[in-house]
Amino acid sequence: MQATGRITPDTLMTLEAYARWRKAHKGELIAHRRQRTVHLGEHLTLQFESEMTIRYQIQEMLRIERIFEEGGIRAEVEAYAPLVPDGSNWKATMLIEYPDVNERKRELARLIGVEDRMFVEVEGHARIYAIADEDLDRETEEKTSAVHFVRFEFPPATVQAIHAGAAVKLGCDHRNYPAHVTLAPETLASLAGDLR
Repeated sequence: MQATGRITPDTLMTLEAYARWRKAHKGELIAHRRQRTVHLGEHLTLQFESEMTIRYQIQEMLRIERIFEEGGIRAEVEAYAPLVPDGSNWKATMLIEYPDVNERKRELARLIGVEDRMFVEVEGHARIYAIADEDLDRETEEKTSAVHFVRFEFPPATVQAIHAGAAVKLGCDHRNYPAHVTLAPETLASLAGDLR
């Protein structure tokens, strides 16, 4: 799966070519995804997207749905391509996970607004709060959604600090879910590659 800097229908593999690639390279994708996944406490996970993860997501949707017509392919690209980081940001799928249905219902009611309280803190710089759910509102007055899409937009000085080796924390300061974690070196190295 070749990164091209921009996902367009003509940069995707045919269903047949993708089936061959998938069999040979699925392990690489899993390792890449694992490296870009950050657990924040027991119940909150951020999966940071990249061109590779989104390209894979599109190819999987085309494979599962057996989409091979131009209009269908274009619709999948338009739905997912905005989730690829564009040089000044990190984009992530945020998952709130509670295995027990009753506990999940209770906690999603307590966590309204949690997506807006996610932050990245680069050593020596002010916190950068997430911009959440730009595609559609994912919560109601009764509960938040278990899935959110967040973007962290970095000023040039923080990008320079990250590239210079500053420590970076991912955190949440929601009153019902205070947590933070320092990004592991291999995760930070992968995410730093998203920034120009």
